[in-house]
Amino acid sequence: MESNTQALLEFALDAAQQAGRITLGYFQSDLQVERKADNTPLTIADKQAEQKLRDLITANYPDHAIMGEEFGKTDQDSKYTWILDPIDGTKSFVAGVPLYATLIALLDGDEALLGVAHFPALGETLYAVRGAGCFCNGRRVHVSKVDQLKDAVLLVSGLNYFGLKEAAWQRLVKATYIQRTWGDAYGYYLIATGRAEIMLDPAMALWDAGPLQVIMEEAGGTFTDWKGNATIHGWESIATNGVLFRQVMALIGQN
Repeated sequence: MESNTQALLEFALDAAQQAGRITLGYFQSDLQVERKADNTPLTIADKQAEQKLRDLITANYPDHAIMGEEFGKTDQDSKYTWILDPIDGTKSFVAGVPLYATLIALLDGDEALLGVAHFPALGETLYAVRGAGCFCNGRRVHVSKVDQLKDAVLLVSGLNYFGLKEAAWQRLVKATYIQRTWGDAYGYYLIATGRAEIMLDPAMALWDAGPLQVIMEEAGGTFTDWKGNATIHGWESIATNGVLFRQVMALIGQN
C-alpha cells in the first residue's frame, strides 16, 4: 500500500473511532428523535458525529470535498470526496440495538479508494483499501465459500421495502436456507466476514453505499445494483459472496 493511501486509511479509521465515541455517548439513553421528510429518524448524535467528521477532514484535507447524509455536499472542486454516514442504522441506534455503524468512504472520482464501516457498540471496524484486501480489527477477512443457494443466508434491512421488487425477494426467500433482518451496514459486514451470503437493499443512498463496494470486493464478494452493475451510485444494492452472484441475478432478473 502506498504511504499516502496508508495515511488516508489511518486518518479514516481514527475519524470513525472519534465519531463513534460521540454516538456511544447517546446510545441507550433517553434520546429525543426527530423525523426527516422521508420519515426516517434523526438525532443529535447523527448531527454531532457528522460534524466531528467534517471538522477532522477540513482540518487535515481542506482541499477535499465532503458529502454527508445530514449536512449535504461542500462546494470544493476536488477529485477526492469523503462520503459520510455518521449513523447507518439510526432505527437500530434509537432502539438501543448495537447493530449500527459509522460509515466513511473516500472517492477518487466516482470510485471508492477506501472504505470504513465502524460499529461503535460492537467494537468492530471493517475496512478496505482498493487492491489491498479487507480487514476487521486488523485481521484479514473473506467471504464464505457457500456455492448453493439452498445453503445460503439471505439478509435484508426490512421486510416492507420491496414494492415492485417483492416477487424477486420471494423467489430468493424460497431458494435460500435462512432469511434474517440483520440489515443496514451490519448485513454487508456479515457477508464480508463469511457469516452470510446475500444482502438486498431496494433503496440505497450514496452515503449508505459509499464504503461497501470496495469492502465487499476486497473481501472476495460482489456489490452491485439490481441489474448487476458494480457501482455505489445505483440507489439500490445487492451484495453476494461472489460464488452465488450469477445464481442470485438469475432469480432477480426474472419478471
